[in-house]
Amino acid sequence: MALAVGTKAPDFNVKDTNGHPVTLSGLAGKKVVMYFYPKDDTPGCTKQACSFRDNYAVYQDKGIVILGVSKDDESSHQDFTKKFNLPFPLLADTKGEIIAAYDVDGGGYAKRVTYAIDENGTIVHVDSSVKTDTHANDILTALGY
Repeated sequence: MALAVGTKAPDFNVKDTNGHPVTLSGLAGKKVVMYFYPKDDTPGCTKQACSFRDNYAVYQDKGIVILGVSKDDESSHQDFTKKFNLPFPLLADTKGEIIAAYDVDGGGYAKRVTYAIDENGTIVHVDSSVKTDTHANDILTALGY
């Protein structure tokens, strides 16, 4: 079961697509949409990532950071990012530590769950009924944009 709205989002320290370290605490003061997905370059995951790609300018205008999280490694994330021109970082949670902390373990992969986290690090929205092709718009609507 996903973490509840009002819960303090667990901090993490992991590498992104390009090997840069990313921590939630390092994003303090920013709104974050962190979406978990099962696997790079699969049909549903591609639709979901492209939904965020296609709405990226709106998220930037609202000051929202987008982070995609799966157990895939940096090399897989680089290929996926390049193939679909993804403008946001993907986090390589190869050990499943973030997946476990956010309670989205699907048994060897991440369940498709998205968390919206406010500037103070508190979870303000959880979506566990993701429609991959409209997901980015669905999240914006849920956040009142």
